[in-house]
Order: sequence, then C-alpha cells, then structure tokens
Amino acid sequence: MKPPKFDYFDPTTVEEALDLLKEYGEDAKILAGGQSLVPLLNFRLARPQVLVDINRIKDLDYVRENNGTLAIGAMTRQRTLETSEIIRSKCGLLTDAAELIGHPQIRNRGTVGGSLVHADPTAELAAIAKALDAQMKIRSSEGERTVAAKDFFVTVMTTVLEPSEMLVEVEFPALAPSAGWAFEEFVLRHGDFAVVGVTTVVTLDAKQTCTELRLAAIGVDETPFRDPEIEGLLQGQKITDSLLDELAARVSEKVDPFTDLHATAEQRKHLAGVLAKKAIKKAEEAAILNLKKES
Repeated sequence: MKPPKFDYFDPTTVEEALDLLKEYGEDAKILAGGQSLVPLLNFRLARPQVLVDINRIKDLDYVRENNGTLAIGAMTRQRTLETSEIIRSKCGLLTDAAELIGHPQIRNRGTVGGSLVHADPTAELAAIAKALDAQMKIRSSEGERTVAAKDFFVTVMTTVLEPSEMLVEVEFPALAPSAGWAFEEFVLRHGDFAVVGVTTVVTLDAKQTCTELRLAAIGVDETPFRDPEIEGLLQGQKITDSLLDELAARVSEKVDPFTDLHATAEQRKHLAGVLAKKAIKKAEEAAILNLKKES
C-alpha cells in the first residue's frame, strides 16, 4: 500500500517546525528517522494531513556532556549511541542496548527522539530512559518544559506531548564508574522487537554490597515497567541467589503483560522474572570488575 496524500514541509530550524505544529495541530505529524512512521503511513494506520520533516534541523543532532549528565539531541541517530566515545564512557548501557535495536540499516536512520516519542511498549530506549530517570526537554512556540521519563509515557504509543510540542533533547545521567549494567531480552529472531526485555544497573560499594539497583522491563505492560519497592529488595544487601529468586518472583507477580501472537501473558510474566535475575547477575559481575579496576 501507499500512504494517503499529505502536505509536506521540511523546516531547517526548531522555530520553523514549532510554528508549523502550532498552525496545523493534530493534523500534523513529525517525520524524524521514519522507521516507525513510514510503515504506519504505508499501511494507512496514520493519516496526517501535514508531514513536518525535521531531518534538516541540524541543531537537534548532538551529544554533550553537561555536569554529570549526557544531553542527547532528539535527532541523534541510534547508530551514534554505538559509536560515540562520550556515550560509551559515561553511559555504556546506551551503547550496549543500541545494538539490540533492529538492524544497522534501521539504526542508521532511526533517531533517539523518534523512538521515545513513538512509545512502543517494547522499545529499549524507553526502558533505559525510565530506569535512569531521564529528563525529556519539550518545546512549543509558547515555551519549554522538562518532563521526567516516569511521567512522559502515558500508554501504548502515547506520551504527554501536545500536538503543538516536540521533543528536542533527552538528558541521561552519567553512570558511576563502579556501576555495572546489562540489557537482556528474549526475541524470536535477531533484530525483532523484544518479546520481553529487562535492563538493570547495579552499584556496589567496596564490600560488594548493593547500594542501588535500577530495573526496568519492556513487553510486560503498556509502558516500561519499573517498581521502586522491587529495586529496594537488594539495597544494603549482598546479592545472593535466594534474594534474586525472591526478586524474580516479585517481578513476575507485579508485571501486567498482554497476550499476543508471540507470547501469552503468563509466558511474559515468566520471562520477566528469568530475565531480571539474569540481567542483575550480569550487571553485578560487571560492577565487581569495575570496582577492581578502581582499586
């Protein structure tokens, strides 16, 4: 199939794009990398009257280190997450997770902002944003606001963005040098959307006691799953198999997944617990190695 007819604009500045969004409102759709929108257009699941192509806005393609955080422009390609030395050194979880997103051809075009705004419940970047308490910088022609990742995702493919707004930047905290991280997911074929995925960050003290756990899961709810109570189970504890079994059981119990062609809700519950345990073990091992490097 081919997309329905639409008017096309390709602004070169954020201000131009925002003026167009203000003028056309709900009739407009932003085109970033196009890896999600173009298929929706071709299947006529999306029928915008106006397409605002922001690929010529070069000011939205950047990675900057800023007082312990990483500011990433919304038009930064997912491939940059793999190749940027700043990202690798300050938040290697993004580097590792990027390799799980589709295939290289997709990552060459797909953007960080586009993935987050699309809000697919199986998107890796959405899970990391929620796990790390990323901050979303949003602009309209009326001004700017910042929204925490926990408040950004509303439901399946829905965020808090208003029709006149666009995401311009995402700010991720830099990970502690001693932290370890992992992203584990179950897929039917390499490059497919995850059936279930779990990302974790484990921070240990000098005695290898867990001082902080961050955990988020995808494919198990309408938005990335995160539960502070579950994360608190390991705080101040040595990570043991019995504790991990308890945590995995809690994850399986608390997630609220859906049934589709790829897996039943019960299968997703089971996978969430298994992957949570696996990811935490892998992150702990990485944290121990990092501690040894520092000593």
